Amino acid sequence: MKSKLLREITPLTQSDCFTLFSREKTDFDFPLHYHDEFELNFLRHATGAKRIIGDHIEEIGDLELVLVGPNLQHGWFNNNHNGGPIKEITIQFHRDLFDDKFLQRNQMTFIKNMFERSLRGILFSTETTQQIMPRLIRLPQQQGFDSVLELMSILHDLSTSRNMRILSDSTFGNTESFSYNSRRVERIMNYLNANFDKNISLGEAARLAAMTEVAFSRFFKAKIGKTFVDTLIEIRLGHASRLLIETTHTVNEIAYKCGFNNISNFNRIFKKKKDCTPKEFRQAYTSGTRTFI
Repeated sequence: MKSKLLREITPLTQSDCFTLFSREKTDFDFPLHYHDEFELNFLRHATGAKRIIGDHIEEIGDLELVLVGPNLQHGWFNNNHNGGPIKEITIQFHRDLFDDKFLQRNQMTFIKNMFERSLRGILFSTETTQQIMPRLIRLPQQQGFDSVLELMSILHDLSTSRNMRILSDSTFGNTESFSYNSRRVERIMNYLNANFDKNISLGEAARLAAMTEVAFSRFFKAKIGKTFVDTLIEIRLGHASRLLIETTHTVNEIAYKCGFNNISNFNRIFKKKKDCTPKEFRQAYTSGTRTFI
């Protein structure tokens, strides 16, 4: 098992509601990682594999369903798995898919509570997983608004289910808010997502926020937890990942389409941030079906 902790930059863009990755594989080869998005992960026939969620480590059985909150480290590893075929369905969605005000509504109480618990990781009971499994398997066949409604329905049913287990110790989980809680930051993030393919400077962003560059840098880092430059790079890499999965464009074409003006710099940053080359990343997704909604 790799000990490296990787910050995963998912190919989910601000225009998507969620992404679903369905595949069969024989082993686990992704390092311990974390990301900004919620993740609902379903596994079948992975008996003997090891699951790490926060500070919780456990050998898993034949069937499991786990909800991982934003920025909580997690991963599955071969351990004592016999190498047989594993069915995996991974759903990732933005932490602001459910707006803060929406979550305050009476009908959203159970989902809101579940999201808060997911900051420590939730393992759903075998009975719940068996009930939800057919709907997860059918979800890739649904499209558009119907699939969004079905995901929301699945999440609601999970939130009202019995015998869910909190996995990580309470002192370990990430307790940050699901949203940026700042109109100024939201304006900047919208600008970055709309113009990531252009040459964006710190000065431009600071002017948009009506702040000096120094003050803006401090403000942005305090709100986002990352520097402005790192955030812009991660947005560009997310879009690059999306193009690697969905198109046949060359790596060079994708690099330039996503705002990287130097191909060697793009390859170096991609390898550093995602622990694989763009070519290796593309090959890894040919074994399954990735759907963006």
